[in-house]
Amino acid sequence: MSAGTSSAFERLHPDIQRLLWRWEWRELNDAQERAVAPILAGEQDVVIAAPTGGGKTEAAYLPLLTRILNASEPGLRALYVAPLKALINDQHRRLEAMTEALEVPVHKWHGDVPSARKRKVTQTPSGVLLITPESLEAIFVNHGTRVAQLFAGLSHVVIDELHSFFGTERGRQLQSLLHRVELAAGRRVPRVGLSATLGDATLAATFLRPGQALGVEIIEGGAATHELRLQVRGYRHRAPRLSKAELRELDEHGREAVLEDAVDGDVLDIADHMYGALRGKDNLVFANRRAEVELFADLLRRTSERQRVPNEFWAHHGSLSRELREDAERALKELGVATAVCTSTLEMGIDIGTVHSVAQVGCPPSVAAMRQRLGRSGRRGDPSILRIYVQEAEITERSAPADRLRPELVQAVAMVRLMVRDRFCEAPRTGALHLSTMVQQLLSLIAQHGGVRAAAAFRALCVEGPFEAVDQADFMLFLRGLGAAELIEQDSTGLLLHGRVGERVVNHYSFYAAFRSPEEYRLVCRGRTLGSLPIDSPLYEGAYVVFGGRRWKVESVDQERRVIHLLPSSAGRPPKFGGGSGALVDDEVRREMLRVLTDGSVNRFVDPTGLDLLEEARAEFSQLGLTGNDILRDGSDATIICWVGDRALDTMAVQLKAEGIDAARHGIAVWVAKTSPEDLTAVARTLAARGPADAVELARGVENKAVEKYDEFVPHELLCRDYAGRALDVVGAWGVWKRLAASTAS
Repeated sequence: MSAGTSSAFERLHPDIQRLLWRWEWRELNDAQERAVAPILAGEQDVVIAAPTGGGKTEAAYLPLLTRILNASEPGLRALYVAPLKALINDQHRRLEAMTEALEVPVHKWHGDVPSARKRKVTQTPSGVLLITPESLEAIFVNHGTRVAQLFAGLSHVVIDELHSFFGTERGRQLQSLLHRVELAAGRRVPRVGLSATLGDATLAATFLRPGQALGVEIIEGGAATHELRLQVRGYRHRAPRLSKAELRELDEHGREAVLEDAVDGDVLDIADHMYGALRGKDNLVFANRRAEVELFADLLRRTSERQRVPNEFWAHHGSLSRELREDAERALKELGVATAVCTSTLEMGIDIGTVHSVAQVGCPPSVAAMRQRLGRSGRRGDPSILRIYVQEAEITERSAPADRLRPELVQAVAMVRLMVRDRFCEAPRTGALHLSTMVQQLLSLIAQHGGVRAAAAFRALCVEGPFEAVDQADFMLFLRGLGAAELIEQDSTGLLLHGRVGERVVNHYSFYAAFRSPEEYRLVCRGRTLGSLPIDSPLYEGAYVVFGGRRWKVESVDQERRVIHLLPSSAGRPPKFGGGSGALVDDEVRREMLRVLTDGSVNRFVDPTGLDLLEEARAEFSQLGLTGNDILRDGSDATIICWVGDRALDTMAVQLKAEGIDAARHGIAVWVAKTSPEDLTAVARTLAARGPADAVELARGVENKAVEKYDEFVPHELLCRDYAGRALDVVGAWGVWKRLAASTAS
């Protein structure tokens, strides 16, 4: 590489040029070339999107470090924000290797960093600071008087894994924090967003600089050109070797069953294939639930023991200690023959070295997540390899109509087609007011300044900040609600201060996080606890929940204690596949599922068993009469299968409840109790004639609206609006009602 072949290279600081020569870099890639000019200019926001391993970090930091080296005054120059502590630790190691010779200090700040190191940063700001959103929040709360000094010389803010913040409470918190950084600095600070997974780069620009997306320069690195190998593998359910009665008998005699005798046979088949395909290489295996992570890691470890070979399989998820997670990361990075079975914890860009392949147990949570996970393999010119393992139950006379369509397998095939053929990624959900996070940000503002006036808070949060959908009247209602809950109080001069409850909330260690860790509801029937389950669909008295292979009717919901009181229900046949990952499925995924079932194409990336299962699903689709008809008779009940996303399906279920009809969304379908297709078609005509429903009015009938961390303090009317915006799709539901109204019941 030379100045003659790269105009960007010659603009870098001479010390950086010498460093790149020492590293034997032959050239800057396209994204790195294009990023130098706008970042060096220091006036424009930039989004850099490139595949994993595409040099995004260097694209941002080569010009940023040039600006730092050219600066005449000391001070903190670059703020790097990342979603994970592990990612910060990893980037700290990478940047130190780059900056050690440049004599640019690089600091990290998160919960595991000693207080003395943090104190040094606040007292003598310098170089680059790597931090999580939560720790940045802590700086505002605990070091409010030093914030202006800390950020006075800031040149740029870098946000890594930008896509991970889209449409979330944490993302809205980050937007608010970035605005407050600029308020503290007294000027606009350019932002650089880094991401490997973007469906529409303009969405990233909108997130990075709300209201000014047109001024954001978008740099998209070339798509990966290496070979892609992927396979969807289907597995028919096989019962465990020992029956439940045999397992009970062993337990009664004080004997413990061997794990392999107690788990389903198809689980063993998957574990056996994984062992043969993955051993001797380094891989990531993603599972949608922590219990599956532990199960497969244990089965693979036990196989290694039986084969009398060293174990190469490690578990990695958020409930494990930091030491155990780091052991798995170290094995991947250093041993070269290690496989981590994980949840989404290793989905993002933690440096674990070259990964040979990726496996996914069950349908991925989303196309975006699948693309991100696939991006962990195929570096250094090797092919990207993805295997998806899907289990399907045998179809019997008792199978629910939706299960006859092999929905998990069909969804996996649809997601692969959308990713490969269309380069599709789900757009972030919009419409939520994010009031829970606005509670946190108001309390944080008060802590930062020792009190704040209502007008100043409204301007900082809503007029100029990211909560622009909240107008002045709503903000006053919001303040009155927080006052009634004793989160805030007003002194005689009009200054907003922490109230009795607010003091307790802000002083709790968990305050800095805007999100609540996913909580499960405890399921109780007549005083007996059945278990626990994460609930992502609307709850109300009379709703139905599928658990333990049967359907239960909701008697009441104790939102404060997260308890659902259930009654046994004999209604209907519960589906087996309820969505799997807990993520809400997008409309386009469901439309592609319909195309998978109807276009007759041969999907060569599906294994022979999967193809057999897919052909069975297509035959069932035809036999059920789903061509031109979305309502099925299911005994005395009815099932709607209409190929729209989960938000629209949830909205339909809530609308039916408002009409006095028991209904619930399960997976791809809305199940309707004790209603004939003819009667349901008549209801559809009524709902279609009314036009789109009032989403806020529907939300009033939902019990579990308070799902975000501080929702319990939000006034009920505002909470209804927030829930309606984030969880309901009245226009999509109306489209289905119109289609059903025009069809003939069968």
